[in-house]
Amino acid sequence: MSLDPQAQALLDRIEESGAPAFHTVSPVEARKLYDQASELAKGNPPQPAEVKNIAIPGPETELAARLYRPNDVAALPILVYFHGGGFTIGSLDSHDVVCRTLCVEAETIVISVDYRLAPEHKYPAAVEDAWAATLWAVENAELLGGDPTQVGVGGDSAGGTLAAVVGLKSVEAGSPQLAFQLLIYPGMDMSCSFPSHQTFGQGYRLTTDLINWFYKHYFPLDADFMQWQATPLAAPKELIKGLPASFILSAGFDPLQDENKGYTIKLMQEEVAVQFKHYPGMIHGFITMPGFLDEAKVALSKCAEMMRWGYKF
Repeated sequence: MSLDPQAQALLDRIEESGAPAFHTVSPVEARKLYDQASELAKGNPPQPAEVKNIAIPGPETELAARLYRPNDVAALPILVYFHGGGFTIGSLDSHDVVCRTLCVEAETIVISVDYRLAPEHKYPAAVEDAWAATLWAVENAELLGGDPTQVGVGGDSAGGTLAAVVGLKSVEAGSPQLAFQLLIYPGMDMSCSFPSHQTFGQGYRLTTDLINWFYKHYFPLDADFMQWQATPLAAPKELIKGLPASFILSAGFDPLQDENKGYTIKLMQEEVAVQFKHYPGMIHGFITMPGFLDEAKVALSKCAEMMRWGYKF
């Protein structure tokens, strides 16, 4: 296994730029740096038929969101998408390229949700927002031009964690009946105890220091971060077996890869329809960088293909 040359060139470029590591600045400054980097790395995303900012009722306040529509066909599938960023950074803009691509290539309405971030809003605020947004999408699917029986959830990194938790919550509550979940290198075990955390915890963008910084901001001091609404790998079998068709993606130079594989195995053991794809030469976060990484384009297309499989086109 070797690091993809384009990924190595990207890491070299970041180091040579002298840009501060996210965990060495304030969350507000880190958000600015992350959005700026995402803008440089997005390339030339496809153009959906419609892109518009909307507002979704949240538990405490309205949530900003962005709706992407691929065409004017009625009763399209819907994907409710949660961006990555360690529950602390990330925005509608930082993941615009991901949502545009999935919308167009999978011919699916995508709703990107700007959930509340830490440390201003600690756990479980993001979970509450993700759940509220998903319920809203199901309830309003027909008004949005979608099919209420074909609503799925997705996300990358921390957003993948949120998508996984929403999937489990839907099973626990008995509704909504989600059709699909897209989990792109999600955080599935907050203990960080898998071997890949030690092997890849330095030098590959998502470092041990950065993970600790994220979790310090996200979790209150008294939080039980090993129960399943924080650590989906801790979910009991009776919830796992009720999950919808799932696609899980992992990267080879990512400290989260072992927990991604672990969750895939857990779903397989409970006979959930699950597909898994590993990108051995890639780093955490690569899916948002099609302007720099050819493999990001390949992976986004794979996600769209798996959406078509999961929604049973």
